[in-house]
Amino acid sequence: MTTRLIALIALLLCTGCASIVNDSTQPMKIETKTQGGDLVSGAECKLSNDYGTISAKSGETTQVRRSSKDLDIVCKDPKYPDANARAISRANGGMWGNIILGGGIGAIIDHNKGTAYTYPTWVQLIFGKTLGFDRTAEKAGQPTLGTEPAGFPTAPANAASAEVAAAK
Repeated sequence: MTTRLIALIALLLCTGCASIVNDSTQPMKIETKTQGGDLVSGAECKLSNDYGTISAKSGETTQVRRSSKDLDIVCKDPKYPDANARAISRANGGMWGNIILGGGIGAIIDHNKGTAYTYPTWVQLIFGKTLGFDRTAEKAGQPTLGTEPAGFPTAPANAASAEVAAAK
């Protein structure tokens, strides 16, 4: 009986805490807004990280693959310039549980599988802007506030401005 108990404990330590607690995907609500603040539903959005690209429509909640890498989001609507964003990947409680409880092997497994990381759960992209979303700014029941990263150009307000910018 003692051998079985030791084997079970060893197996649990090797699987990683976050792998037990978290799925490899998480829900993310994607919304798009005009620069005036009006919600625009149905924009075509592409979400990409090192595990691939998925498509979603703004106004919906979709499952995104967890990863240690940030998630790039581009939403397109024929009436507006593109909305661009980067959702920052942050270690979640499962990773910290591995580190605190000494499950070094589990931490490595969870890191490699991406289950030790989480993105913001609700983002609102703005057409014509590039925003960064960090779940450390997340408040329950509210969209995560996006910030304009320094050095990221914003998209022109309309197609005529885009042509002028391209000509320069």
